[in-house]
Amino acid sequence: MFNKLRTVIYSVNDLQKAKEWYINITGIQPYFDEPFYVGFDINGFELGLDPDNGNVQQGNNSTAYWAVDNIDDAVEKCIANGAVLINPVQNVGGTIYVAIIKDPFGNCVGLITGV
Repeated sequence: MFNKLRTVIYSVNDLQKAKEWYINITGIQPYFDEPFYVGFDINGFELGLDPDNGNVQQGNNSTAYWAVDNIDDAVEKCIANGAVLINPVQNVGGTIYVAIIKDPFGNCVGLITGV
């Protein structure tokens, strides 16, 4: 079901400082830079910075997203196998849809589809 790891998003409490820090350590400028999200293309993989800390607890500050062919089927299969839905499927722009489930062991797992 998982195709590849595609995106890691880090929750940050100071988006500007985090953006500057990642520019400094990677040497890469963000390709997407908005007040609600900053995205870097790191050799074809997404490193995202998200200032929305609403659902974040200490120790749960990042979400790795696995690319899937059909996000609805993937969420359904995960739930059928004991996962809990954390964030339902939502469109985050164009044809890109994301969801987050918590596996039976307490790990948040992001699912993403689209280009």
